[in-house]
Amino acid sequence: MFGNLIRTIAIHHQAIEVWIGALCTIGIFSLLYQENKIYRFFEHLYIGLAAGYAIRTTWVDALYPLWWQPLFQGGQWWWFFALPAGLMFYLIYSRKYVWMARLIIGIFLGLSAGMQFQQFAGQYFKQIAASFKPIVPQAATATTKAVTFSGALNNLLFMAILVCVILYFLFSFEHDNRVVRRAAGAGRWMLMISFGAIFGSTVMARMALLIDRTHFIITRWIVGQILHHL
Repeated sequence: MFGNLIRTIAIHHQAIEVWIGALCTIGIFSLLYQENKIYRFFEHLYIGLAAGYAIRTTWVDALYPLWWQPLFQGGQWWWFFALPAGLMFYLIYSRKYVWMARLIIGIFLGLSAGMQFQQFAGQYFKQIAASFKPIVPQAATATTKAVTFSGALNNLLFMAILVCVILYFLFSFEHDNRVVRRAAGAGRWMLMISFGAIFGSTVMARMALLIDRTHFIITRWIVGQILHHL
C-alpha cells in the first residue's frame, strides 16, 4: 500500500506540486479578506520551512566547509575550540552562566563592529571620492576619460544636488541666508524625490511577486486543470 502511494506520487508529482502551490498561495492571500486561521497556518508553515532552510544552509554553506572539513578532514585541530565558543551563545538561557554568553556575544559584537566600519569605509569613502566630478568639457588624457558637454552638464547637476542635500543636513548654524535656506529647501525636495523613487521600486517589487503568483494560479492551476480534463 505504501509502495503504491509512493508510485502514485512519483507519477503525478507535478500536479501535486501545482495543487500545493495553489493552495498555499490562496491560503496566504486569504489575509486580504481578514485575519483567519488558514492564513495563520500557512504563515507558520512558511516560517517553519524558512527556519529549516536556514539551518540547512548554515550547515552546507558555513559549518561543513569552513569548520567540519578543516577539523576532521584537514587535520586543523585548533578549529575544535570554535565548538565550545559557539555553544556559549546558548548559555543565555541559563541564569547561572549567562555571563559567559554575554562575554562571547560582546566579543562577536566587537568583531562585527570592526567589520562594519571596514565595510562602511570601503563603500562610502569611495562614494565620497567619486563625487568629485569634472564640470568642464575636456579631452581624454592618459589617466582620465573624455568629458563631453552633456557629461559636464550632468556632473554639474549632480554637484548642485549634492551641495543642496548637504546644506539641508547642516544643523550647526541657522539657515538665515536666503541662498542657503533655498538651497536647503531644494535639497529636501531632492531627498523626497529619491525616497519616492525607492518606495516606488519597493512597490514594484511587491507587485512583481503578486503578478507572479497570480500568473501561477491562472495558467498553471486553473488553465492547467481545464486542459487536463479536456
